[in-house]
Amino acid sequence: MHYSTYITLGLYFLVMLAIGLYSYRKSTSDLSGYMLGGRSLPPSVAALSAGASDMSGWILMGLPGAMFVSGLSSSWIGLGLFIGAFINYIVVAPRLRVYTEKAKDALTVPDYFAKRFNDSSLTLRLVASTVIVIFFTLYTSSGLVAGGKLFETSFGLDYSMGLVVTASVVVAYTLFGGFLAVSLTDFVQGCIMFVAVILVPIIAFTQFDSLAELTSIISAINPTYFDWFEGLSFIAIMSSMAWGVGYFGQPHIIVRFMALRSVKDMPTMRNIGMGWMFVALVGALAVGFTGVAYVNKFNLGAIDPETIFLVFSNLLFHPLITGFLLAAILAAIMSTISSQLLVSSSSLTDDFYKTFLNRDASDKELVLVGRISVFMVAVVAGLLALDRNSSVLSLVSNAWAGFGAAFGPLVIFSLYWKKMTKQAALAGMVVGAATVLIWIYAPLTIDGKSLSSWIYEIVPGFICSSIAIYVVTIMNPQEEQEVLELFDQVEQEFK
Repeated sequence: MHYSTYITLGLYFLVMLAIGLYSYRKSTSDLSGYMLGGRSLPPSVAALSAGASDMSGWILMGLPGAMFVSGLSSSWIGLGLFIGAFINYIVVAPRLRVYTEKAKDALTVPDYFAKRFNDSSLTLRLVASTVIVIFFTLYTSSGLVAGGKLFETSFGLDYSMGLVVTASVVVAYTLFGGFLAVSLTDFVQGCIMFVAVILVPIIAFTQFDSLAELTSIISAINPTYFDWFEGLSFIAIMSSMAWGVGYFGQPHIIVRFMALRSVKDMPTMRNIGMGWMFVALVGALAVGFTGVAYVNKFNLGAIDPETIFLVFSNLLFHPLITGFLLAAILAAIMSTISSQLLVSSSSLTDDFYKTFLNRDASDKELVLVGRISVFMVAVVAGLLALDRNSSVLSLVSNAWAGFGAAFGPLVIFSLYWKKMTKQAALAGMVVGAATVLIWIYAPLTIDGKSLSSWIYEIVPGFICSSIAIYVVTIMNPQEEQEVLELFDQVEQEFK
């Protein structure tokens, strides 16, 4: 690897740490500042932070790899995600921003559930925060593995050393700078990713005489490459698009709505966020598309499809630009890790420590606990990631479905249905999560296929959770005056 590539990456790491130091001095003196940036994020920062923390390494490695192998039929997941993200901005974002502030300044998703339903038993908070900490520890572990493998593949570093480098930088700026640091670094990382997904496919396309040449090469290799429906049934397409349903229940994404400085900024945030996402998805698909033709035209032989972005970065660009493009992959990985660390830390601090151990803790003490929690979660995730083939990492692919089914219907119903009760909220959360787990692990088949192979587990999980919420609420509708009045206060904001 050329020395100038290391210089570029070194500058990237220094910028991330500098943002952490700035945020440490700016907004970490109280718990609201550490966990939500004092609800002061401008729409541009909130939008790119949500996008960068959402996409992770999937946008620069997973999606181009799928496009490389499967062609246009792999686009359905991206389409489902785009539609789901847009609906999330319309249906969830504005009301959640208002509700969490009026509900005694709820700082976390479990905190919102507890205050929305006036749950003095603390059961809702405990169950929700437990789900968050467990799943996000696994998510974080997966991100660290990706970072370790990137350093190993691109720089020849030992896998464990790559893992340590990735974790050290992310933990440093997250631990000290809190939510503001995570959001500002996400903004920078989102900008880097945006430039990368535009630059790489354009430069790759210049290696061909025309679009006709490129498509003819691909058609000669795979005549069905441009068939959107190749090998897909209606259920398979719906299963792919159902990924978008998961957005309603992803804590690391919807917490950005809670942190926006004003609900009046929500349309601006939505426009920026959806514009960024559209370019990112199309650019990632274009990387895989041009990659198929490039590999065959220049006889590169067999490559790992998910490394096509790395192949282009190393072959087509000056080492300085290569360093920038590698930083884009790191940005995708690190932005998601930092968000997961902070959400896990917030739950451990506000939903466990403050609620069960020391209700009178000062803000200074809680911020310290938050920082310790970031470190603890990172250590556990790092230990899991040391075993590259650890079976626990296979659970991470199902975490999106777990969050989407457990929290998605609960979030939507809680924002729009006045009569919903805490018993219904608990039932929906438990039934949604349980359905996903049963769908994944039950030794049952349909037409010889496992349940999860037949249809993505978020579909039955989301449906069963919604039914549970509806049935339990109808049996015993909400009657607590305080809860009903809070709902009415939020409704007034949208009339």
